[in-house]
Amino acid sequence: MNIASRIDGASRQDTDRYRAVRARMTDLAAGLSAEDLGAQSMADASPGKWHLAHTSWFFEVMLLARRPGYQPVDERLGRLFNSYYEALGARVARPNRGLMTRPSLDEVLAYRREIDRRMTAFLGEGLEDPQERYLFDLGLNHDQQHQELFLTDLLHLMSCSPLEPAAYGAEPGGPDAPGADGGWTDFDGGLVSVGHDGAGFAFDNEAPAHPVMLAPFRIARSLVTNGDWLAFMADGGYRRPELWLSDGWAAVQTHGWTAPDYWRGEGDDWRIFTLAGPQAIDPHAPVRHVSFYEADAFARWSGKRLPTEFEWEHAARQAALDNALDQVWQWTGSAYLPYPGFRATEGTAAEYNGKFMANQMVARGASRATAPGHSRATYRNFFYPHQRWQFMGLRLAEDAPARRSQGTDDLEPFAQALIEGLSASPKVMSPKWFYDAAGSRLFEDITRLPEYYPTRQEAALLAEVSPRLAEAMGEDAVLVEFGSGASEKTEVLLDAAPGVAAYVPIDISETALEEAADRIRARYPGLDVRPVVGDFLHPAPLPQGLPGGRRVGFFPGSTIGNLDPQEARAFLKDARAMLGEGALFILGVDLVKDPAVLIAAYDDSAGVTAAFNLNLLERANTEADGDFDLSAFEHQALWNADEARIEMHLRARRDQVVAVSGRRFRFREGETIHTENSRKFTTERVTELAESAGWRVRDLHVGPEPSVALVLLGA
Repeated sequence: MNIASRIDGASRQDTDRYRAVRARMTDLAAGLSAEDLGAQSMADASPGKWHLAHTSWFFEVMLLARRPGYQPVDERLGRLFNSYYEALGARVARPNRGLMTRPSLDEVLAYRREIDRRMTAFLGEGLEDPQERYLFDLGLNHDQQHQELFLTDLLHLMSCSPLEPAAYGAEPGGPDAPGADGGWTDFDGGLVSVGHDGAGFAFDNEAPAHPVMLAPFRIARSLVTNGDWLAFMADGGYRRPELWLSDGWAAVQTHGWTAPDYWRGEGDDWRIFTLAGPQAIDPHAPVRHVSFYEADAFARWSGKRLPTEFEWEHAARQAALDNALDQVWQWTGSAYLPYPGFRATEGTAAEYNGKFMANQMVARGASRATAPGHSRATYRNFFYPHQRWQFMGLRLAEDAPARRSQGTDDLEPFAQALIEGLSASPKVMSPKWFYDAAGSRLFEDITRLPEYYPTRQEAALLAEVSPRLAEAMGEDAVLVEFGSGASEKTEVLLDAAPGVAAYVPIDISETALEEAADRIRARYPGLDVRPVVGDFLHPAPLPQGLPGGRRVGFFPGSTIGNLDPQEARAFLKDARAMLGEGALFILGVDLVKDPAVLIAAYDDSAGVTAAFNLNLLERANTEADGDFDLSAFEHQALWNADEARIEMHLRARRDQVVAVSGRRFRFREGETIHTENSRKFTTERVTELAESAGWRVRDLHVGPEPSVALVLLGA
């Protein structure tokens, strides 16, 4: 009884899976006309009716026909709905699939229902061996592949009509994900494992798992956006042969490409045709429907390159990519070739992938049209380099120098600071070390949390008062931002202050600094941008040759609260000396408020701040040869009423010894690393601090609850 019960349970589970997968294409076809489902718009596409029938034929030939004595539903259908299986005999060529008006749509749907009935009975008997199990999983994944093809082929068909019809009320997959400048993630390279490791289903071309040597590289966390592509087009991207591979330039000339597929318009007035009809171009959405040739040209224009498929997979496994599996397939620079030790699926399905391993390029990820549950980091899609009717986009990569090895006698600054902090009593670490690539991304996530009010409140306040600040700055001003990071709030101020002639961002992170500087230059082409790499607590002299207007310091984000009172006073005093007489200083501060509001902002329910704090230990493991067990520490946020500050700590859950750069540090249970203070101010304390550093308060703007303030100081 127990054995029979297990078989029945497995059969029910298989039947439920089968029904759920098979229902999706039928649902996609519902509401479309027989004409919609019977037409073929180009040789690369197939009619919707053909997809409905072919996926049913696949189950019949690959699974049902394995059983002795099986009688096909209609022997004639094999020739009509065979795709490319030479071993199964003659078939209708792909470009002619739209000419098959018989069988009718109703007959195809009846055939589909009959196959579903037979498969339900087949599954009820139980799958007999591992090969049947694999072929069943293959059939489900094959069906999901054609669900995506159903949508992309339908999109192309609808785009051919001058009526610009909408196939659906809304695009499958939901709205476009908003683009975000997620910055870059650096990888040291070395020997990594790629490919499917045997756990769960994968297509044969994803295996076997094998080692690959990667050189040090950087990869963009975010996808290239429509806005990025508009800049490429405006710079003559489709008219500059030096950006293109030879075959790519030939494709541009042959096809007359001037924009991604489905883009319609010219100049600044572009629309995109979608499954929901024509839509305005969203500059923040990922660009889509571009060929490999276009992606490669854009990368060259950007001074970057496309990632290899192995770099992409390694980064995806490290959760270093935004929208890796939900917006667009991402072109890589890798040709579609077999992995070492590749073996095709046994039997008829041997023709599934291996026969196409020539003249095609690999795309990784998944798209908004991909069926739910059909994506994974090892998935290898492949297309000819000129094709672009699929939801294809890109992200950028570039080579990076290897990090210098870190010994105990010659440590990098982060490792040195870590050792000094862990040697102190109590253990401590400066919050400036939070902001590696991963930490910066996590902090951006924090700023979007509902509990984390400071960024949201300060941005709104800055937008309100920036015209008054701009008036005080005057003409030919030089804006100097300390700890500039992504320079996002700077744009609010620059938009309101056309008199600013130069911008000097100062940041410890060269990568973040250059990315922000490049973005500011692109948006404000007349602005003199002079980035300075350095610790804003010890600012270097300003660059030579700056305009002669007033120097204006800018220190938003309530970052002054991260400094202890002595550091804050010294910083403001040094900044005054750097900026000179007559200077102004715009200072953002958070104000004292209900401790419950403060605790929630620094210990959010989603655990993002905890991940941000713990990332410091991850960085220690990566950059300082540490062996921290992150599960042995927990995030802690406390309100210190005496000091009027929120404190963040990493608290040891148990007694332990941790190694860092060859040195060992003992932790007792409950002992902490004090990682951050965020001091809160009253207006009286802000005034006292400013005056003690030689500034005077010229103006103070307080926003609504939960309140932050912007303070304008004068030298």
